[in-house]
Order: sequence, then structure tokens, then C-alpha cells
Amino acid sequence: MDRATKEVRVSDLQESLGGTEAIVVTQNTGLTAAQVSELRVKMRNEGVDFKVSKNRLVIRALKGTRFEGIGHMLKGPVAIATSKDPVAAAKVAALFAKNNDKLVIVGGALGDKVLDKAAIEALSKLPSLDALRGSLVGLIQTPAQRLAVLSKAPASQIARVISAYSEKG
Repeated sequence: MDRATKEVRVSDLQESLGGTEAIVVTQNTGLTAAQVSELRVKMRNEGVDFKVSKNRLVIRALKGTRFEGIGHMLKGPVAIATSKDPVAAAKVAALFAKNNDKLVIVGGALGDKVLDKAAIEALSKLPSLDALRGSLVGLIQTPAQRLAVLSKAPASQIARVISAYSEKG
């Protein structure tokens, strides 16, 4: 790979790191091409970018970013999964690693915090950003629904009482 190609790759990596909230570093020794393709499809479906690149180029791309602390994890054949959703990359990587022992989670970063394997696995168990948003909307809607039910209840009770009196007399 010539110098110009390396510079383009480093700038592409830096650009993709700009909007990233989380990075997961994995070792994928022994994965077949079909398994890597399956992993890429699963990652892409969740909005995660999965890249295999030369470690030196990734370390160069990390310099000056908030993810610079994960440079020591880039040893051997590794890949990085990046996402805007803080949980998505960890969730997909952990689920795939659970079903396939050849994918090993090394660690990662969430913002400027460096995370070890255990922290990535704990992060993978959290609900996604969309699930949290849905829960929040549900919590906000619940009081309004209860208020509507309460406001309808007295009127319906009065109507039932009037109906009962009209049936009697």
C-alpha cells in the first residue's frame, strides 16, 4: 500500500470517528469469510460500521480524538465496530461473540472512557437508544392517558345513574 492510499485510509477513519459515540475492538482470528459477512450484515442492520484495517493506520486515525486511549488494544488481527448509538456496537458484537467463540471482544471506548471486555459486555445488556426513547415516550403518555380516563369516568358514572333512575321510574 503506497503512502497516498494510507493517508486516504487514515482520513476516512478519522472522518468516521467524528460522529461516533462508541467503539468496540474485536479479534476475529479464525472467522470464515461467510461468518465475517454475516457479522457485517448484522452490524449494518443496527447502524454499526465494522472495519478491518491495519492497526498502525487505526492508531494514526485515533490520534487527537477522544478514542486515543484504545490504541493499546490494537494488537494482532483486530477489527473495530463504531456506532452513533452508544449501545448498538457492543450489543451486536456481544451477541455474535456469544454464538461464535472465534470472535473475541477485546475492549473499546464510550466517549472518552476506555472500556474493558467486561464493561463492553455490561454495555451490551443495556437497552438501545431507540428503546429508551420509546420508554420515555410511554412514561410521558401514561399520565395524559390516566387524566383522560379520569375525566371521562365521572361523566360516564353520572350517565349510568341517570339511566338507572330512568329505568326504575
